[in-house]
Amino acid sequence: MRILIVEDNPDILANLYGFLEPKGYTLDSARNGYAGLALLSENSYDVIVLDIMLPGLNGLELCQKLRSELRLATPVLMLTARDSLPDKVAGFDSGADDYLVKPFSMIELDMRLRALQRRAAGSHALSSALRFGPLAFDPELQEASRDGERITLTKTGYTLLRCLLGAAPRIVTRETLEQAVWGDDRPESDALRTHIHALRQALDKPFGQPMVHTVPGVGYRLVLPEASTPATGAGPDARG
Repeated sequence: MRILIVEDNPDILANLYGFLEPKGYTLDSARNGYAGLALLSENSYDVIVLDIMLPGLNGLELCQKLRSELRLATPVLMLTARDSLPDKVAGFDSGADDYLVKPFSMIELDMRLRALQRRAAGSHALSSALRFGPLAFDPELQEASRDGERITLTKTGYTLLRCLLGAAPRIVTRETLEQAVWGDDRPESDALRTHIHALRQALDKPFGQPMVHTVPGVGYRLVLPEASTPATGAGPDARG
């Protein structure tokens, strides 16, 4: 079983590794919410163990993003010291599947992880492919197509497409896209603009009508080809 642990307490993290790794679990970890989001945008996991009180992006916000933007159904176990009923309601409302209060029994944690894996039955995506009009992307197979024609992208291109498709037709901010690609190690140069240009070359140029549009000063969004000339003037060539 492959597990992502998003936890900022080094002692708890060390205890989890010490208990779970000898049992054969494969573990990845992140110390803040944005780093966890970046790992989730590029990797598949069987279960996510998620603290609520995280620096930057908290656990509730991260859980909401993985459901609404990344479109992942990976089981989430909230592991937190917040034990009130409103806290638990907020956790489940954000998209969590289970809730375990600190301090906790490692044996109970192990049982809950196995139960979540069985319940998920190996399904990580809400659908086999993300779709928006003529555009489709299967995140498991890393295959994209438009009008039935295969589109080949770089690893970064697939990450950007996944974020844009998961939110379409809503706007995805530059900050969200940069976090998905680079996590906390974002480049100082405008590298995102270069990758968006490459995405357009593959996704839009061969098909005549653009689907990737810039919202100046905010971010990017996907539009349907028949609606590809927005009234705001935020066209595909507006500032990258």
